[in-house]
Amino acid sequence: MLTDVRALIGCYLRIALAGFHRYATYRQATVAGAATNIVFGLIRVGILAAVYTAQGGGSVGGYDLTTTVTYVWLGQGLLSIVEFWGGTELTNRIRTGAVVVDLSRPWNPQAALLAEDTGRAGFAALARLVPPVLFGMVVFPFRWPDNPWVPVLFLVSALLAMVVSFGARFLLSLTAFWLLDSRGVLGVYQVVSSTLAGLEIPLGYFPGWARTALWFTPFPAMLQSPIDVFVQHGSAVALLVHQVVWAVLLLSLGQLLLRSAVRKVVVQGG
Repeated sequence: MLTDVRALIGCYLRIALAGFHRYATYRQATVAGAATNIVFGLIRVGILAAVYTAQGGGSVGGYDLTTTVTYVWLGQGLLSIVEFWGGTELTNRIRTGAVVVDLSRPWNPQAALLAEDTGRAGFAALARLVPPVLFGMVVFPFRWPDNPWVPVLFLVSALLAMVVSFGARFLLSLTAFWLLDSRGVLGVYQVVSSTLAGLEIPLGYFPGWARTALWFTPFPAMLQSPIDVFVQHGSAVALLVHQVVWAVLLLSLGQLLLRSAVRKVVVQGG
């Protein structure tokens, strides 16, 4: 029994490593993506700084200018880790019937895809998180945590953000078992998810009723939460608990939906 568990863990670790290496091969795309993140970060800093200039300083939604600048660069770095605009591979495999091969393998398909996504996120943390954050630290005022444990909590929160995002994308991809092609569903999600997660502007800028409603959804857990943990905006424990709850809920729903699809749905192409 113990040997089987070790073999299973080793299998998922190798899948995660393969995910890391898969994305590490695209060096030119990685450099271009990091440069693009920095350019868009400069644009966002300019737009949001104008808000504070217009009102003569102070704070907006609990963020002062330095915290907002820090929020921008952390958001640009986390963007590739969270991956709002990916996740169509499973949809395509379901649509073509190739998913049958995945279902016949002696693993949990959801866990295998999560392991691969973790490897991808690990590479993104090195290649796409570090450059924008370093640029922001050097060029602009930056809000540094005053507690040495905050960077550790930030890394944990970033990992949970990736898991929550994966859980949502996995659920949406599974709709292809019934719709045959869920690219439309994923397209709508990709349009709205980044905004509702706090990419364009902090969720603190939203009206009070909208902020309350959004925190009952998984979207803040994908981006706003890790940023708030780093800038120490709100309770880190509450933010992490919110992420854990949504991670468990989405992964559990994904497992239930997968089992339902395997029992009742005929895969197109076979």
